[in-house]
Amino acid sequence: MTRNTLPGIIAMAAIVVASNVLVQFLYGQWLTYGAFTYPLAFLVTDVMNRVYGTAAARRVVLVGFGVGLVCSLIGTQIMGEFGPLVTVRIAIGSGLAFLVAQLLDVSIFAALRGGTWWRAPLVSTLIGGTLDTALFFSVAFSGAFSFIHPATDVSWASEMLPLLGSGPVAPLWVSLAVADWSVKIAIALLALIPFRVLTARMLRAS
Repeated sequence: MTRNTLPGIIAMAAIVVASNVLVQFLYGQWLTYGAFTYPLAFLVTDVMNRVYGTAAARRVVLVGFGVGLVCSLIGTQIMGEFGPLVTVRIAIGSGLAFLVAQLLDVSIFAALRGGTWWRAPLVSTLIGGTLDTALFFSVAFSGAFSFIHPATDVSWASEMLPLLGSGPVAPLWVSLAVADWSVKIAIALLALIPFRVLTARMLRAS
């Protein structure tokens, strides 16, 4: 850990903690408030990657993974109305999705670093965010992964409903995943503005 990357580490830790808290509160029918804060993790990773390089970005990711793991472990021990606030499958899905997607983001960004300024952050976030959503919702809620922790009851997530309330019939967890992915895509586009501003300032100051 270096002094230069400390702000990125603090920002990543804050985003992970905030997302773990906000994911417990619904926003509308298909989202939680955590869906709006979690994608900012990709912004932090990409800023660190642009300014300080691949190794620094990976360090920030690993810290975020560690913080998320601690939050998940704490959540599995807190009992809510319907059981633990964080089930074992959600804990595994969250950690796996974060680590794999963020490290993929770092690698894609590095490969595209020399191109137009917006290409690396946009492409890496779109691909990383898509993988993140697919991994998390599949592991956490799909019946195909019930072997991970058979005691976790996610039968509610397999209820067949119109996609996002009006599309073709699909499991509820698929609607949740599509809504989450849509927010990630929207934030990836909006995040290009702060990415450009932050990296320009940080590079001038370094």
